Amino acid sequence: MNPGVAITAEPGFENQARRLAQRLGLEYLDHHDPAPLFLLQFAKGRLQLQQTGDKAPGPVYVEFDQGKAAHRRRQGEGRKTPLARAAGMKAGFLPDVIDGTAGLGQDAFVLATLGCRVRLVEQSPVIHALLEDGLRRAAASSQTGEIISRMSLVLADTTEYLMALPAPARPDAIYLDPMYPHRGGKALSKKEMQSFRKLLGEDRNGPELLHIARQTAGKRVAVKRPRKAPFLGGQQADFQVFAPKTRFDVYLTAPPADSA
Repeated sequence: MNPGVAITAEPGFENQARRLAQRLGLEYLDHHDPAPLFLLQFAKGRLQLQQTGDKAPGPVYVEFDQGKAAHRRRQGEGRKTPLARAAGMKAGFLPDVIDGTAGLGQDAFVLATLGCRVRLVEQSPVIHALLEDGLRRAAASSQTGEIISRMSLVLADTTEYLMALPAPARPDAIYLDPMYPHRGGKALSKKEMQSFRKLLGEDRNGPELLHIARQTAGKRVAVKRPRKAPFLGGQQADFQVFAPKTRFDVYLTAPPADSA
């Protein structure tokens, strides 16, 4: 487990924090202890990741019932948006999707809002814990409970997870949003990206993950990239779907007639 992360809690959440610390193999700290690079905190009724030190950005947490995710839900993003088209949605067909780079789950939540069943795979135990907390809170909300029922969360190395999937469990589509070395395609704010880079380091497994995903998906793999970035691992896509600042490279694993 990452030695640069420890767990703390506001008064009233100490037992919950200690249980999580034991589960993740992290140290539980009292507030007077010296802080490591990151604190995983129970605060304000949620679990959040707080970078420490001078000029540290604000806390990172998963929120589906408020903020950006709620705005996207209320705006009613339809099935003709770039993300939906890249995932292969069309009249009468909602793909079963694996989000292989779950992160904070924002794009997975949009896909679930549109009716898809989405399996979120996250290999970082810390990010997985943030997602687990966000999903739990959103599941209890009358605004998002039904949407969350279409989302499931897995803690696993995505490459290993995909390779072990039996044929009946393979999805129609696999969605990947790997961190980009300079300007990430992920739906993260500047503060979130800064914290993720320090916590996780650079993503160097993207090309291998794409290769395995193309062997696993029933119909397609969609990769989110910065608009002017090269193809992931030099693997040229079958076609692209463009958004204002990003694009989706789509790799078909079924005959072109099945594409959206």
